[in-house]
Amino acid sequence: MSGSAAAERVKIVIIGAGFAGLGLETFEGHVFHSARWDHDHDLTGRRVGVIGTGSSAAQFVPEIQPKVGKMTVFQRTPGWTFPRMNRRISSTERAVYRRFPLAQKMVRFRQYLYREFIGISIHHPIVIQPIARARLWMQVRDAELRAKLTPDYRMGCKRIIVTDDFLPALTRPNVSVVTSAIREIRPHSVVTADGEEHEIDTLILGTGFQVMPVADPLTGRDGVPLAKRWSVRREAYLGTSVAGYPNYFMLVGPNTGTGHTSILLYLECQIEYILQALQHMGRTGARSIDVRAEVQETFNADVQAKLAASVWTEGGCRSGYLDSDGSSSVLWPGYTPAFRKALKRFRPADYELVA
Repeated sequence: MSGSAAAERVKIVIIGAGFAGLGLETFEGHVFHSARWDHDHDLTGRRVGVIGTGSSAAQFVPEIQPKVGKMTVFQRTPGWTFPRMNRRISSTERAVYRRFPLAQKMVRFRQYLYREFIGISIHHPIVIQPIARARLWMQVRDAELRAKLTPDYRMGCKRIIVTDDFLPALTRPNVSVVTSAIREIRPHSVVTADGEEHEIDTLILGTGFQVMPVADPLTGRDGVPLAKRWSVRREAYLGTSVAGYPNYFMLVGPNTGTGHTSILLYLECQIEYILQALQHMGRTGARSIDVRAEVQETFNADVQAKLAASVWTEGGCRSGYLDSDGSSSVLWPGYTPAFRKALKRFRPADYELVA
């Protein structure tokens, strides 16, 4: 694939990440986004440029580092990391799990508690941040590089990078971390604000994703597309239904994001809640169901009040968690048990039903 064709495919991601108008379309090497990995492109011995040092880069950088010739990682903001503790499950463990299913449930519950511990700790940085700082010191012994990789904001303000091998990969001899801003992308290089030109033949974009995209054709009772209504801030009720859009239910809607654990736990709660709503419609013979506007408004006011004093808004950073007005329509302000409790029982009084 040509550079210009690939650039078109990732244009929306680049614009969202603040790289629009820097000359990506002029790059004559190979370019692709990490979410659309080009498995046909051999990276062996290549001069690879990586834009981004978030969770996406943390997944692929350690994997490709041993095979590339030289890797230049362009970092805008460093991220706090925490142990992933990933390993292969042994055949003995698998046999135990097959024979004793309770053992596997206990291991999963331990992992759940570990993630909840992270969630609680990010609101109390005196607990978790020293651990992350000590880990950074152990994994990156070069003082100059360590300074580049040390965040200046509270841990949790941006998404925590759960990894065991990302920081060590950045210390390898064939890897350079560049913190000067990208000024221009040329046919065979990236030029940074300090005037240095970094020659590359492959550019990998680890620039993340658009959060909760909404299709324009989805319109409400007043004919307004949901994307337009959500142009500044996304609002819903329990992240599942939106006032004025009857019979519309969603998963991973506004304020259902989690900064510490698996979104699947939240999805399961939403699915059960939606099933209760549909069952209620079946029992009552209702043709449509729509959350009351005042119920949604009260719910969102409470959510934003809880988020206002959180690490995500007061942690000293700008992140993808935040909307243009400084609020957050991404994150749930509490922990998993609170979300489960909020969606445990469908309340018909919160909705308008039309028979």
